[in-house]
Amino acid sequence: MKQLFYLLSICLLIFPFQTILATELSVKKIWDIAPHSAFTDLIRFNNTFYCTFREGTGHVPGNKTGEGNGEIRVIKSKDGEIWESVTLLKKKGYDLRDSKISVTADNRLMLTMGGSVYIDGKLTAIHPQVSFSDKTGENFSEPQPIEIDSSVKTSMDWLWRVTWYQGVGYGVVYAAFDDKPWLLTLVKTNDGIHYEYVQRFNKTTRPNEATVRFLSNGDMRIFLRCEAGNAELGMSSNPYTTWNWINLGIHAGGPEMIVLPNDKLLFAHRFYDKTGPSTVLTKQGTDGKLQLVMRFPSGGDTSYPGMVIHNGFLWVSYYSSHEEKTSIYLAKIPLEKIEKTL
Repeated sequence: MKQLFYLLSICLLIFPFQTILATELSVKKIWDIAPHSAFTDLIRFNNTFYCTFREGTGHVPGNKTGEGNGEIRVIKSKDGEIWESVTLLKKKGYDLRDSKISVTADNRLMLTMGGSVYIDGKLTAIHPQVSFSDKTGENFSEPQPIEIDSSVKTSMDWLWRVTWYQGVGYGVVYAAFDDKPWLLTLVKTNDGIHYEYVQRFNKTTRPNEATVRFLSNGDMRIFLRCEAGNAELGMSSNPYTTWNWINLGIHAGGPEMIVLPNDKLLFAHRFYDKTGPSTVLTKQGTDGKLQLVMRFPSGGDTSYPGMVIHNGFLWVSYYSSHEEKTSIYLAKIPLEKIEKTL
């Protein structure tokens, strides 16, 4: 309890106020069919927004028999106002969760997702899955296992998000264990199915969820969640085997990051303070630590945003239970308002 109080105190010092007010953005609930909808991602493809997320009975499966295993929903919208379902992916025996969406080198949508296996209510294995659309973005394949380099493969791997750059997809695989150190590995792919080893990161802070992005010169950045420490920002140049890491000063869940046209970074993630959890947009200060740009209407079970820049606005998907039922939301913020804070 003392440690939590200390962390909250530090967070309040870092985030004394927000620079964009709630009145300067628009937010709407865009989906809430399932009892629990969560873990979003957002992309623009074929002049259309695509949002993906998990649907289930709760944050984890509902009972020991596996009933309530998660399914992956994809919805689409031309304008961010009217949304319709594209597909609902499921796989027997698997809790599909936390889908992330990207555009492959051959111009198809790709969904990566965790495939959790529960036996008698206990998580026993994770086998990440992938699904591809056709080039229209309308039809998706059945989820199939991702093949991770045998030199680093474990029974608990989670490939959390893939970002494509110059025809190659990059992502970070993490493996969390009860009785030994957690593993974190950068991998790459040409086909979205087979992933080769690039670099292992030796961290003792229980590293896990990670978002990879690229600057205009090809330098890589990784926004990393650490369960036993503050979030970190990794920095590297091609071939991405030598790394520098910055402590971002706070814990961050569901880490998302976008590169602006001027190569500055924006971060979105879960944040905790005295009011409880919320989903926030942050930037790096001159000391490298994260500073609040704005707090989205959110609370309770919340976070896991996706971000897209389109038509002079930053569009942010996220989930939240601040209106009782855990639902999917979309925020729209004028980019000029954000740029003035940087």
